[in-house]
Amino acid sequence: MEPLLDHLSETVSSAKTLEELSRPLLEMLVSVTGMESTYLTTIDLQRNLQHVLYARNTCEMQIPEGLSVAWGDTLCKRALDEAQPFADDVGLRWGDSDAARALQIQTYLSTPVRLADGALYGTLCAASSARHELPEQARHVLSLFATLIAQQVERELLVQRLVEANSRLSTYANTDPLTALANRRALHQALTRLLEQGSRRGMAVLVAFIDLDGFKAINDTYGHDVGDQFLIALAERLRNLLRAEDLAARLGGDEFVVVALGPEKLDMLGDAAQAFEKRVFQATRGDYQLGPLRMHYDGASVGVLGVSPGSHNAVQALQAADAAMYEVKQARKNQLAHLH
Repeated sequence: MEPLLDHLSETVSSAKTLEELSRPLLEMLVSVTGMESTYLTTIDLQRNLQHVLYARNTCEMQIPEGLSVAWGDTLCKRALDEAQPFADDVGLRWGDSDAARALQIQTYLSTPVRLADGALYGTLCAASSARHELPEQARHVLSLFATLIAQQVERELLVQRLVEANSRLSTYANTDPLTALANRRALHQALTRLLEQGSRRGMAVLVAFIDLDGFKAINDTYGHDVGDQFLIALAERLRNLLRAEDLAARLGGDEFVVVALGPEKLDMLGDAAQAFEKRVFQATRGDYQLGPLRMHYDGASVGVLGVSPGSHNAVQALQAADAAMYEVKQARKNQLAHLH
């Protein structure tokens, strides 16, 4: 018993994952029970399946890892339902079990693995094709191992929940809640990275600053709910423009930004900036289906800055693109005034 406790202490203290804990425990369980196979299962009650997660096989009997069987046919369920964790007459007691018959199980030992809230995670089992007596300490060891496994599962579930919560917080901190585009904070980080990437690769960066002309009138005419729907629909159009390294962001209100890597040849930067401005403008222009309302929008004011490698930081690039957008906005106002 003492060597077992030493091995157990070493295993528990060094294991970082469920697999690192389970495999040595299954090996120890073979020694304690004298059985041919020991294995850990998970149970999916919704799908009525039991899945063999890890197994240790020492003789002819092979319990394959990855095996899934109908939960209702398993010895584990019968053992739980009948409060009969050990049987050395499986062929007589549970002869109608297809799984037991296929594996030729004669002796069987099982205990449930339950989480802190009582939920059934799975079972820890030992089986043999020959008849075995149950050593006195085997049942206690099996119960102890099941508890250790359940604790490790709880730890991994907790870590998973913490990682997911951290991911949600990170997403919330970097995402505009209405449009699900990047927010101002995320834009500055991404644009900084893109400018650094452009400098390393000798490539320009294109920064499009977008202001939604007439947005106040949409809110005043149709209400803020329609205004929000319009912002969401426009954000989706900007998102559809993006390539792998591009980013669309909402600065707030009716201001958006799209950033992208420019051409590899810097002498093509002017043409690329004009083409990018036209592409972004055309994406904002057109008919919008906002619930039952169909609305035509003449397009936003879009100013594009082509940033040569190393010439601007993120703040400077946004300010310059904003100034370019303002010039476009003034030109559109003057053109409209001239028409009237």
